Amino acid sequence: MRRDIDEAEFDKLFEDFEHTAFRLETRERYVEDSEVGPLQAFQAGRPGYQWLQRWQDYIGEITAQGKVFARVRVVSEPHSDYTRFGIDASRINVAAGEDIRYLPRPRAHDLGLPAEDYWLFDSRLALIFHFGADGRIAQFELIDDPETIVQRNHWRDASQHHAIPRDEYAAPNNLE
Repeated sequence: MRRDIDEAEFDKLFEDFEHTAFRLETRERYVEDSEVGPLQAFQAGRPGYQWLQRWQDYIGEITAQGKVFARVRVVSEPHSDYTRFGIDASRINVAAGEDIRYLPRPRAHDLGLPAEDYWLFDSRLALIFHFGADGRIAQFELIDDPETIVQRNHWRDASQHHAIPRDEYAAPNNLE
């Protein structure tokens, strides 16, 4: 099955997964209205992450139930302001229980990872992101085709194995 879903169905996936939710992030930058002000504050040397509180609470609840929430972010080096902002903000999610790792772009290329963003739920359901020319999410595509799922499981495993945990990655780059 391959089908487009709306935001309500997208949100329901986060309510319904039983064991694991994994995200592969491969873009240099995401265009999200909720990040505009916080990114500007970060660039001005006044970072604030109150806007992440709802997500942090959610991560805390999910991980307290024994569920695993993880992501790998493929990043270019040297880092852009946006990447530095994301690394700094990710400490909030890590503190709440999310496993966030970073993988330098050349290593991702060597591993054959796609230039594709997706969520993988319970190793059996993939949600592929499609972006518009403006960099915003234009479409979500839900897939349960076994071949597609096996490939995304492989990419998840390879990326997690080779990626560097957030706190380890952030420290040597003087991001703390």
